[in-house]
Amino acid sequence: MRQTTFLNTIALSVVISIGSILASCNKLIDIPLNPKNQVSADRVFSDSTNIIAAVSGVYSNFATAASYAQFASGLITINTGLSADELTVGPNAFGVADFYNNTIAPDNSYVRSMWSDAYKNIFQINLCIEGITATNAISSNLKTQLIGELKVDRALYYYHMINLWGDVPIVTSTDYKITQKAGRSSVADVLAFILSDLTEAQQSLTFNYPSAGRKRPNLHVAQALLSKVYLYLGQYQNAIAAANGVIGSPLYQLEPLNGVFLSGSKEAIWQLPAKGPYQQTPEGAAFIPFSSDYQPDYTLSEQLLSAFEPNDPRLNTWASFNTVDGTKYYYPFKYKNNAADQTPLEDYMILRLADVYLIRAEAYAQLDRYPEALADLNRIRDRAEDRADISTNVKSDLLKAILHERQVELFCEWGNRWIDLKRTKTIDAVLSVAKPSWKPTAALFPIPIGELQANPNLYPNP
Repeated sequence: MRQTTFLNTIALSVVISIGSILASCNKLIDIPLNPKNQVSADRVFSDSTNIIAAVSGVYSNFATAASYAQFASGLITINTGLSADELTVGPNAFGVADFYNNTIAPDNSYVRSMWSDAYKNIFQINLCIEGITATNAISSNLKTQLIGELKVDRALYYYHMINLWGDVPIVTSTDYKITQKAGRSSVADVLAFILSDLTEAQQSLTFNYPSAGRKRPNLHVAQALLSKVYLYLGQYQNAIAAANGVIGSPLYQLEPLNGVFLSGSKEAIWQLPAKGPYQQTPEGAAFIPFSSDYQPDYTLSEQLLSAFEPNDPRLNTWASFNTVDGTKYYYPFKYKNNAADQTPLEDYMILRLADVYLIRAEAYAQLDRYPEALADLNRIRDRAEDRADISTNVKSDLLKAILHERQVELFCEWGNRWIDLKRTKTIDAVLSVAKPSWKPTAALFPIPIGELQANPNLYPNP
């Protein structure tokens, strides 16, 4: 039977596989083993151990343990990197050339998978929020904390979804009779929903991480994501205030370049543990070639390579190359492990401090507070050693320098370049030069054809 709308099939099944969740998530949240394999949703949220296991399942959906990339574990980075000006596609990377050529069809399997992954995971988040809200099995403090975490998770999904598809359905119910016919909400409405989730989460979370490491959201994770959303909205004073909460915390500091992505990095604001049986991070597995004579599946574009200044050590530290038939093919090398047993251990970075500094720098610049903007910008440049500080009082030059710094600092991380081009309204000017066949309609991914056929309240992107 063909899968119907994005939540119809999922919502019909209210059975959570606790056994598999416990097996895959015991490094996220330490919980005792439960002999049950499947527990109904009602029973899950009447037992404290099962509640924690269900929340663990939300984090397992980031799928760092999967043997292939998914929505929240690699596909955003890869597919937006190809669609923007970060990556080119190698001869052995199958099925992704349409992203690089910006000719994605509504029946593209990767787009279908991304849409399905996103709403499947949002359904599980909503199920947990509903169940935890109604339960008396845990303390009110724990309920508040878990619901705050889950709202951060949901906000992260929606933030990326609007940057892929534009208007998308806002789904908060687990009733398939409602969700299967949900229509698209405007980007403005989705952003308001994101802000509501993050504002509530900010009031619910504390400075302390809920478990060991930085794998579950604390207050600063909510603040970091808020700073990104406020910058997106052009609410610059709010972006600064949110960024200040993170930058002012003693928990975080900029790491040397070769330590940024390691397990235990102090630059990490939100970082999921390496836990796969075959790999540590999905992007390390996707980007690092199998051997030194193999042409990488994904190579850095000429536009990105030329963006690095001659003395920028990030090119040598965060990129590598294979030479094949006399040609150098550079590939992303922020994650240097492509196997589970390699050391030092690397964890999967979702949010980090350098991004927040550059967010605050841009917000300061937009408010004509040039000394503060330059201080934040040059803090990142100084970390990337041996480069001269930027000094300018021309607003357009300063904003251009900050956008350039984001390009070379945050390349191939969670679609930052794609989002930056869209929110600064420079995507057409930049990509029409990088890609002569670029059309403005390519700034939105297509709604999957199966969803359009199943739900009359959806409509296609241009």
